[in-house]
Amino acid sequence: MNLSDSQTAGEMPRRISAMEAVLNHLRGAIERGEYAVGDKLPSEAELCRRLEVSRPVLREALRALQTMGLTVSRTGKGTFVISDGAVADPTFGDYAASDLLEVRRHVEIPVAGYAAVRHTTEDLDHLHHLLERMEEETDTTAWVAMDSLFHLAIAQAAGNPVFRRVIEEIRDALARQSAFLNELGGRREQSNREHRAIVEALVDRSENDAVEAMAHHLARVETTLTTIVRPQHRTDPSTEDEDHA
Repeated sequence: MNLSDSQTAGEMPRRISAMEAVLNHLRGAIERGEYAVGDKLPSEAELCRRLEVSRPVLREALRALQTMGLTVSRTGKGTFVISDGAVADPTFGDYAASDLLEVRRHVEIPVAGYAAVRHTTEDLDHLHHLLERMEEETDTTAWVAMDSLFHLAIAQAAGNPVFRRVIEEIRDALARQSAFLNELGGRREQSNREHRAIVEALVDRSENDAVEAMAHHLARVETTLTTIVRPQHRTDPSTEDEDHA
C-alpha cells in the first residue's frame, strides 16, 4: 500500500505524518465497509507488516480511531469496529470534546481578559519563554506538553488560583485533544501564531484584545476538530465529467 495515497485529491498540499496516513487508510477502509461493524481488525503485527510502519505509529493511529468512535480496544482480544462513521463529539480522556470546549469558552476567554490586567513581569517572562520554545519545537509530544503549560500560565497570570485549578483538572484531556489536532489537523504553526497574539494582548494590557485573541484561538480549535471528524467524501469518478461540464 502506498500510504501517500491516503491524502484526499484536491486538498491543499500538506505533509502528513505516517500516523495520519495509517489512520486515513484504516478510517477509509472502515467507512467503505471493508471492515464492517463488529469485525475485528487484523492484529497489530499483521497491520504493521501490511502497512510497513512501526508499532508505535500504528498504535497512535489505533488510538485516534478509538477517539473518533470508530473502534474499541478490548484487552487481550484486539480492536473491534463499532461504527462506520466518526462520531461528531469525540472523547479525550474523561471528557467529551463539546464539554471541554464549553468549559474553555466560559473559563479561558474571561481568564485571558483578567490576565491582561493582572499579570506580573514574571508571568510575561514565562509566557515569552514558552512561546519561543514552542515556535522552535518540532517534536509533537514536546510541543503538546508546552501547549498545556501555556494555558496553565495564562490562568496563573489571571491571579486567581481557582482558574489554574480548573485548567489543571482538564489538563490531560487538553493534551490529548492538542495531540489529536496537531497530528491530524496540522495546527502547530497556526496555534503558535494564535498564542503569540494572546501574549501580545497581555503585553499591551488590552483586556478586549486578549479576550478576542483567546476566543479566536478556541474557535479555530473547534473548526479544526469539526473538519477532522467530518465524514470523508470520495469523488465518484463517473460524475467528474458531469461536474466539469
